[in-house]
Amino acid sequence: MGGTEQSYIKEAFDTNWISTVGPQLTKFEESLSHYTQSKYVAALASGTSAIHLALRILGVGQGDTVITQSFTFAASAFPITYLGAKPIFIDSEIDTWNMDPNALEEALNQINNSSSRQLPKAVIPVHLYGMPAKMEEITNIAAKYGIPVIEDAAEALGSTYQNQSCGSFGNMGILSFNGNKIITTSGGGALLSNKEEYINKAKFLATQARDNAPHYEHTQIGYNYRLGNVNAAIGLGQMEVLGERVKRKREIFEIYKHALSDFKGITFQPEQDGSFSNRWLTAIRTQSFEQREAIRLALEKENIESRPLWKPMHLQPVFKQAPYYGGNVAEDMFNKGLCLPSGTAMTEDDLERVVGIIKETFNR
Repeated sequence: MGGTEQSYIKEAFDTNWISTVGPQLTKFEESLSHYTQSKYVAALASGTSAIHLALRILGVGQGDTVITQSFTFAASAFPITYLGAKPIFIDSEIDTWNMDPNALEEALNQINNSSSRQLPKAVIPVHLYGMPAKMEEITNIAAKYGIPVIEDAAEALGSTYQNQSCGSFGNMGILSFNGNKIITTSGGGALLSNKEEYINKAKFLATQARDNAPHYEHTQIGYNYRLGNVNAAIGLGQMEVLGERVKRKREIFEIYKHALSDFKGITFQPEQDGSFSNRWLTAIRTQSFEQREAIRLALEKENIESRPLWKPMHLQPVFKQAPYYGGNVAEDMFNKGLCLPSGTAMTEDDLERVVGIIKETFNR
């Protein structure tokens, strides 16, 4: 916590706004809008619910397809299945570890030239670990085929691409405020857009799609997806320290990079010209699976958690039948990559301890 959250929570309690409406919720949405330069914002229960609503707003339904990158957390893909649609997975590129524009172009070209010619209803790129994807190329390719983009910026609040906030490039963007994100509302998310009708529709669907009537009237299926006012109060306090969090995350990355770059086989997620990453997690790529596991197990022995990079979605049992386009970049990242402890509460001694264990592992 940043320190001021309690004052916003007290204000919510003192004024008795404890539901999914209230001034703190409105102020939190305004704060996100100002920060990301997205005109309209709906604060929601999770980033997953934001993706679900974005797909619903775009008319995704039974039998449709949606493209997303394979190298990501399952929440980027699960909402596609909620609507009876099928995911199509795209490999990553080595420059950012995000969606490969060349593989995306290949997929869309093949689909467009197939007998069905049923193009996907949306493309969902992800800014992995806070690193901006190649949004200019991705949005241009999607526009060429007339496909909307939903930008998964769940891990990328505070990151920018060409001086523009991540989450504000697509037709819609999503954020997450889960407990492990750069700021939290004790769970929560947001949908961003410059189209007012999209956000109005999201808020309507997120409050059980209740029609304007004196009684409870429903002509559409809705969801209980709105963020609570007390959660939004936490978010207001968190927004005040977002800049400090990004600064500290980047400091942690630089400490790791300075200490470990000389070790053969360790590389870090690159930051391209024009990109600014919040460095939500410091992630490394090692020389081999064995090297990665040696580091992970050495840290685990000292009760320090690290974690392999995301297992690609096309390798997950639940998606074994899904189409996949690209090479083996995502698979290679999973086999050789590791997320290091990156919490902003880490002290210099904590970081030195982690670095020391990794160095000792290499020296052995």
